[in-house]
Amino acid sequence: MPAEVPALPGLLSAEQVAETAASIAAMQEPDGAVPWTPGQHTDAWNHVEAAMALLVGGEVAAAERAYAWCLATQRSDGSWPMKLVAGTVEDASGETNMAAYLAVGAWHHWLVRRDEAFVTRAWPAVRRALDWVVSLQLPFGGIAWSQEWADSRPGRVNEEALLAGSSSIYQSLRAGVALADLVDEPQPEWELAGGRLGHALREHPDLFLDKSEFSMDWYYPVLGGAVRGEDAHALLEGRWDTFVVDGLGIRCVAPNPWVTGAETCELALALDAVGDRRRALRLLSDMQHLRGEGGGYWTGYVFPDDVNWPAEHTTYTAAAVLLAVDALSRTTPGSGIMRGESLASHFGELALECGCPSGATVRS
Repeated sequence: MPAEVPALPGLLSAEQVAETAASIAAMQEPDGAVPWTPGQHTDAWNHVEAAMALLVGGEVAAAERAYAWCLATQRSDGSWPMKLVAGTVEDASGETNMAAYLAVGAWHHWLVRRDEAFVTRAWPAVRRALDWVVSLQLPFGGIAWSQEWADSRPGRVNEEALLAGSSSIYQSLRAGVALADLVDEPQPEWELAGGRLGHALREHPDLFLDKSEFSMDWYYPVLGGAVRGEDAHALLEGRWDTFVVDGLGIRCVAPNPWVTGAETCELALALDAVGDRRRALRLLSDMQHLRGEGGGYWTGYVFPDDVNWPAEHTTYTAAAVLLAVDALSRTTPGSGIMRGESLASHFGELALECGCPSGATVRS
């Protein structure tokens, strides 16, 4: 087992973390794709998250195969199909936050491995992906969430933005600019898009699609880094009692008595990013009831019925656990990726089209 596998004494040992990474690798398909669970679909965002977790957990070869899959399956416009099942396209639409996330994965890989050859291979795909993403920015600053495909060609743009997806894109743009600086290919249009996007996330959340019943819309502006400081603490406190179920984790959807592991770990990462380590550790501990045999994790738990549902271990849940353990243990050089450490600086707010005065800055 590699020496740098993270652990949190009293919560998860390095051996348990490595076991969870191996459970993700065991579900990887021969071409490198990491599906949600065997037989289900692969999407680029969750696939990249799994690649990051594989690297953290010592499954380096599996992580490299996962990134090779990204490079082999990217389309000419920079996107990936929204759903692939065993290599067959089930939904050809391109989703912007999925495409953008390769930048986060590639920057994380650089932080952990310092592999210049990997950066050289990955950079053209990152550039194509983010160029496509920023081309779909809407006038108020949010990013259109998807573009349909028909007859093997991109088609109609769905000109509505998702708060969680756009928040993830904000982090991806910062990672992309960091990579651009590394390879000495500045991308000022990404910085401009990032400034407009950050402003929209902070000042105009009402202009995004209303998905407020989902916990992701609650914490993702903090997790993605657009909201920090006092505003971040206030945002997280505002709906804490709506979503957090003491001792179990957090609800995926506000009215449903169903806690989910991935969202719980993401909230832990958001809390860690704003310095609330105590509650982050508590949440990560609370969701360990979802750990199964072999180190895999059940997706969620319906607490009135005392049943895990769906009845499957998912790679994205296991991946979120590993990234949270690494963040909270400060083990690998990539452990600060969600705190924004080493990412490009927050973007200035310029050329706003929403009517607000330009020049506001994000609180650190």
